[in-house]
Amino acid sequence: MRFSRLLFVLATMGVLAVISDGRVEAGSATTNLSVTATVGPNCTISTATVAFPAYDPVVANASTNDDGTGSVIITCTRGTTATIGLGVGLNVSAGQMRMKDATTDYLNYALYQDSGRATVWGNSGAGLLSPVAAPDKNPRTFTVYGRIPSGQDVPAGSYSDTVVATVNF
Repeated sequence: MRFSRLLFVLATMGVLAVISDGRVEAGSATTNLSVTATVGPNCTISTATVAFPAYDPVVANASTNDDGTGSVIITCTRGTTATIGLGVGLNVSAGQMRMKDATTDYLNYALYQDSGRATVWGNSGAGLLSPVAAPDKNPRTFTVYGRIPSGQDVPAGSYSDTVVATVNF
């Protein structure tokens, strides 16, 4: 009887060991999940009108240029290098930019990159404005310096032109 009691105690201890061990495992495995993204260079462009003071061919602008300013605004992805170009307008003739009135009269003008109006702002080569790479995603404003040369003999009226502004990135 002592032997069967010992056998019972040992069997009970074995069952308790299995129950208390908690090794009834369902199984699991792990691996890594890669997450990626690509941020490409991008820019947007907008403009503010180059507004000249009234041109007076008789007195004020008979011998003094008429200067005005506008702006080009670009917003680029941080680190993006861009160039900004300005076209020649709708009324260019022999390389001369011209505003047109409601009939067939023209008023010559030019657009520049600098306040001294020495560097013509164009759409290729040295005419392109090349600012530093975008330091952040905030808009950057670049002044467009315009000049209507003095001494033009034009009739009274409203003159205008449309110039295409381009950002290349």
